Amino acid sequence: MTASSAPPNPEHHDPEGGFRNPWASAESHGLGEFLRWMATYDRRPDPTKRGSLPTAAPAPICPRAPADALTLTWVGHSTFLIQIGGVNVLTDPMWSEFASPVRVVGPRRFMPPGIALSDLPPIDIVVQSHDHYDHLDLPTVRALAARFPKAEWMVPLGLSGWIARRGVRRVRELDWWEEVEVAGVRVGAVPAQHFSGRGPRRNRSLWCGWTLRAAASDRAVYFVGDTGDFPGFGEIAERCGPFDAVLMPIGAYDPRWFMRPAHLDPEEAVRAYATVASRQPGRPLQLVAMHWGTFKLTEEPLLEPPERLRRAWRDAALQEPLLHVPRHGETRRIVPTAQPPNRLTA
Repeated sequence: MTASSAPPNPEHHDPEGGFRNPWASAESHGLGEFLRWMATYDRRPDPTKRGSLPTAAPAPICPRAPADALTLTWVGHSTFLIQIGGVNVLTDPMWSEFASPVRVVGPRRFMPPGIALSDLPPIDIVVQSHDHYDHLDLPTVRALAARFPKAEWMVPLGLSGWIARRGVRRVRELDWWEEVEVAGVRVGAVPAQHFSGRGPRRNRSLWCGWTLRAAASDRAVYFVGDTGDFPGFGEIAERCGPFDAVLMPIGAYDPRWFMRPAHLDPEEAVRAYATVASRQPGRPLQLVAMHWGTFKLTEEPLLEPPERLRRAWRDAALQEPLLHVPRHGETRRIVPTAQPPNRLTA
């Protein structure tokens, strides 16, 4: 059942069909700007050795965590296994070696998935932020559909047909601000500033972030998805918060002249976090970094995003225990207090 819905003619619905960003900060770049970027792209190999980033043994609670627990296991990039309200949720599942329509070229993983797909506990819910190749992966969708046929997939408008044709049996489309309840967890689609398209046609399906709230325990997570800096963070916090954790993208931001509308840089990520946190005084909010260290999509060095994030965090005089840059595979239990969060070990 839908708990809330978008207005009849929301601004992000393009009258000519498809979707658009309704904010002035969302100036889009066309083919000419993309070709300009490609002509000046710094193609020097990244100095980081493939597979060299720190890892941790994943330790999700199997088959499911207690209803009042909240755990986060970073698989890599924007893929998390979230255990909330006694159910298991995947975000933007991506297990393939290449983020590309061609399986042998394109951005290649620097780090293997933090947990093998075959080692996942039973998956109850999958939330999908948009259709780009580093977030929506065909082999992964097919594998999850075969292994977890009862899982409920939550996708933004315009994406259910693609998902269903790949074998998913249970899929629901949501618009921004729509919310449904699945197995005791309220799942809501919220605005993000981005775009969609797996080919030359753009924005035929929507993009979004997701909120998850356990009805019984009130434990809650905000999965930001992919976004540039936009004016919506405060409204999301006010309408959908408070949260225990925000999963915040921090990478794929250079060059800024091209990437600013679509991807936060680390300093913008800290400001977005501070906006959300300011709407929930008295309830500690953990920032959990994502969208870095797995695929090199843009020009900044692979290890730069967390370094800049930590520096911006210190400059903002924010509480160190509330910043978490996970290792690939790391499981973190988010506790509902101001105490430093506990790290689970195998």
